[in-house]
Amino acid sequence: MTAHTSLPRRAAAELIGTAGLLVVVIGSGLKAAELSPDTGVALIANSFVSAIGLGLIITLFGPLSGAHLNPVVTLTSWWARRTGGEGLGGPEVLVYVVAQTAGAIGGAVLAEAMFGRTPGTFATQALDGGHLLVGEVVATAGLVLVIRGLGCLGRDGLVPVAVAAYIAAAIWFTSSGSFANPAGTIGRSFSDSFTGISPGSLPGFVAAQLLGGILGLALAAFLYGTRGKDAASPEATQATQATQATQATQATQAREPEPPAGVGPDRAAYQAVG
Repeated sequence: MTAHTSLPRRAAAELIGTAGLLVVVIGSGLKAAELSPDTGVALIANSFVSAIGLGLIITLFGPLSGAHLNPVVTLTSWWARRTGGEGLGGPEVLVYVVAQTAGAIGGAVLAEAMFGRTPGTFATQALDGGHLLVGEVVATAGLVLVIRGLGCLGRDGLVPVAVAAYIAAAIWFTSSGSFANPAGTIGRSFSDSFTGISPGSLPGFVAAQLLGGILGLALAAFLYGTRGKDAASPEATQATQATQATQATQATQAREPEPPAGVGPDRAAYQAVG
């Protein structure tokens, strides 16, 4: 899907897409906090809007760059290529990660400026504690499992909806609030809001996200093995079987001798018996 798109254009798609994601996440959080003093109500609005925005961004930029928007997703693509599948090479990974990180920071600064706040102010919300890191491991592992699992099953068309739905749910069921994105986490350190994270909390969160990515890959490999998309897809399997049956029939017909001249199909049996 992205094979015929130049690397500069793919990098631009990753930068713009990740910037858009951070504008949606931070902007919706700022708006929700502005409209309601209730943190629960604000989180409902933030998770709902973030899911919608993420799904739209993946749909829009997926055909260009794959819409990774996340270094962990990019690294899983690199690993897929290393293990014989389709994915990115090393230089492409570096370009993607730089574009995603720059886009995340730019999106955060833009969101802050859009709401009349001082751009570039670092977040003061410290997110420390082992339980939060466990939450990030779970959130990121689940995200990778959703993406890789759908790929193995040949259900790539469901990725925008499935990923958006998963993130909306993970914001609520994980203790960390499901950052699940190293670039996004860095970007959110530039927003002193309830969606932000202090720079001092970045190393632990990024490490947990990378560990979660590895765990997600391991789970996907355990559950789906090395099956490719076509092998795992029931529709593709049926289509392959039908094609093989047609080819076998044609081969059989090609090997059958032609009847003697003057003997049609309806006379062949009589010719055989006398």
